[in-house]
Amino acid sequence: MPSATQTQRLSGDRSAGKLYEFQKQLPKLPVPALSETLPRYLRTVEPLLSADDYAHTKRIVEEFGQSVQGRELQRRLEARAAEPGRANWLEEWWNELSYMGYRDPVVPYVSYFYAFKDDKLRRKPTQRAAALVRAMWAFRAQVASGELAPEMARDTPLCSNSYRFMFNATRVPRKGADYEATYPLGENEHIAVVRNKQFFVLSLVHDGQVLSAAEIASQLDLIIQRADSAAAVPIGTLTSDHRDKWTENYQLLAQAAPENAALLERLQSAAFLLCLDDAQPVTREEFHRVFWHGDGRNRWFDKSLQLIVCDNGKAGLLAEHSSMDGTPTCRLSDYILDQTLNGKADLGSTAVREELAEPELLRFATPPVVVRATEQAAARFDKVVDQHQLRVLQYEAFGKNEIKRLGFSPDAFVQMAIQLGYYKLYGYSRATYEAAATRKFLHGRTETCRSVSHESIAFCRAFEDPLIAPADKLAALQAAAKAHGAYARACSEGKGVDRHLLGLRLVLRSDEEKPAIFRDPAYAKSSHWALSTSQLSSEHFEGWGFSEVVPDGYGIAYTIRTDALIFHIAAMKNEFGLNVDHLAHYIKEAATEMRMAILAAKLSEKASKPKL
Repeated sequence: MPSATQTQRLSGDRSAGKLYEFQKQLPKLPVPALSETLPRYLRTVEPLLSADDYAHTKRIVEEFGQSVQGRELQRRLEARAAEPGRANWLEEWWNELSYMGYRDPVVPYVSYFYAFKDDKLRRKPTQRAAALVRAMWAFRAQVASGELAPEMARDTPLCSNSYRFMFNATRVPRKGADYEATYPLGENEHIAVVRNKQFFVLSLVHDGQVLSAAEIASQLDLIIQRADSAAAVPIGTLTSDHRDKWTENYQLLAQAAPENAALLERLQSAAFLLCLDDAQPVTREEFHRVFWHGDGRNRWFDKSLQLIVCDNGKAGLLAEHSSMDGTPTCRLSDYILDQTLNGKADLGSTAVREELAEPELLRFATPPVVVRATEQAAARFDKVVDQHQLRVLQYEAFGKNEIKRLGFSPDAFVQMAIQLGYYKLYGYSRATYEAAATRKFLHGRTETCRSVSHESIAFCRAFEDPLIAPADKLAALQAAAKAHGAYARACSEGKGVDRHLLGLRLVLRSDEEKPAIFRDPAYAKSSHWALSTSQLSSEHFEGWGFSEVVPDGYGIAYTIRTDALIFHIAAMKNEFGLNVDHLAHYIKEAATEMRMAILAAKLSEKASKPKL
């Protein structure tokens, strides 16, 4: 199996071409000054604390900023950032702490998914899958050649490093911390396909020519026919387990027979995994659950990309989060849907070459010890999934266009709708995380946009007070949206507070006393994300999603379409009594009331103007 050092060597062929042309010009992630971060931190914690608690925290924070220890930790962090050859001072720490060293199952806790719009022209699952595979292969060809244009934020190029881990990549379990293995794209022109718990390898190139959609569909028909006529041990379920347990079982599976290690290599080196599910989901909650976690048996959760197609033609994409954040996979998904839904995809000839080799079944040896391991992993997976509740809110009263017409940033408007919805349900606000991209910096990933502010709480209180006039409610909403936008922009410039404070903690040596700022309960309270939120949007999506990040919190993934808002709201079923249905109800109510208040305020303003 590939080692971590092999991984670095194997990924070395992905550096040339247009996709990476700005990499050497990208600035490095900055280390903000303490004089910037500490006051900003205080502004984010004050709305969450009592007056007495805030006074205590303010004293601690100010003392830290003036202390010898505070200045020394800042010096160490700045020195780390300036080290020759270090692309990003945060990268190794973040990848280790948030992903590779995280030991809970990647599904449902780490990976995220997209739910695709239906393809009315391709109801048959193998035809839908074949068209999507062809489109993904075309995108992959642009990544392989480097001809894919780099992403831009207006005129600013974004880092393309994560594209190295999009295709022919997999997470590999290892005690303590996993690693990412990548394989040369030119030497691995096959995909893996799983149906009825059985894995196949399908070469997409024959005699130097990429298989047409018709040829791919014919191969997939063969796979379904063969897989559905046989039973198999669901070895994919092993990937759903706690990472240390999966590490043990990974070695168990690899060593169960001489051929198993080579078969794992074939699976892991595939460009991506196509999951042909026999499920036929209808409701939004049903198909969101299929793409989020499924039954755990027809997956290999470590693969970077899993394209999922159900027997009724519903389709989606599951992405392993460790090395890829959402924007590159959102771009990929939007591309393949634009190509297939709008008649742009080059599907190739309708003729099927007779000499095509049949797909190769990966016949893993599964002695009783492996069978028991899969049964135990499946039981644990089923328990984890059953502990989760989900509600998908499809809000169709308005979307991006109307929000802009009302004079608001769509993202800020939706964030405030979430804040107001939560406030309506509980009567108070709690720490809220919104993912903000820092990819304008070399190897940048994300920063935390803290959505709760003095302004957001004043807005919630104003909208819950029936005596407040619409004009005052509008003013409160405008102030809250403005504050949110300002913080989000600071985050995109690498000047949020969470990553900087994390860096200061991590340069502390084991024999040194932890500063009071990090022992203060306010630090933990302000980063205990009762609401973990993120937006990824496409007109081709029927939503996307992920899980909560704390047992007493909600995970809210939202899509802002031209004429609709879609919220995937997930939470645990536990002693905290969370209710995704109630939160969805109040978010819907909040969005409606916000629009009504804006219109009422504007109408009142218009009526009060003297007629000429």
